[in-house]
Amino acid sequence: MSIEEKMQASETRITKAVFPNTTNHYATLFGGTALQWMDEAAFITATRFSRQKMVTVCSDRIDFKHPIPAGTFVELVGRVVKVGNTSLQVRVSVYLERMYDDSREKAIEGGFTFVAVDDSMQPVPVRK
Repeated sequence: MSIEEKMQASETRITKAVFPNTTNHYATLFGGTALQWMDEAAFITATRFSRQKMVTVCSDRIDFKHPIPAGTFVELVGRVVKVGNTSLQVRVSVYLERMYDDSREKAIEGGFTFVAVDDSMQPVPVRK
C-alpha cells in the first residue's frame, strides 16, 4: 500500500451529540471538551496509520470559527497530512450539524503532532 493510500485508509470520523453537560454558561460546547475530542480523533487517526504506539507532542493553531450549541451534532474528521521520520501530523476538522435540518459547517480546525514511541517511550521510526 502506498503512503497516500495509507493516509486515506487511516481517515477517522467520529460523531458526537452535544449535550448540556458538555456546554458552558452560554450553552455552547466547552473549548476544552472540543480539544479533548479532537485529540482523541487525532490519536486514533495516527494509530490507524502507523499501527504503533503514538503520543501527542503538540497541538497547533486550533481555530474556533463558530460556537457549537447544545442540541447539535458534531462530526470530527481526522486526516494524516504529513509523515516524518519519527513523527506525523494529523489535521482534525470539526463540523457542526443541526439535528433537524441538513445544514453543516466547519466550526473548528486544528493540527496535532504525534511521535511513535517504543515500550521505553523513546522515539522510533514511523512505519510508512
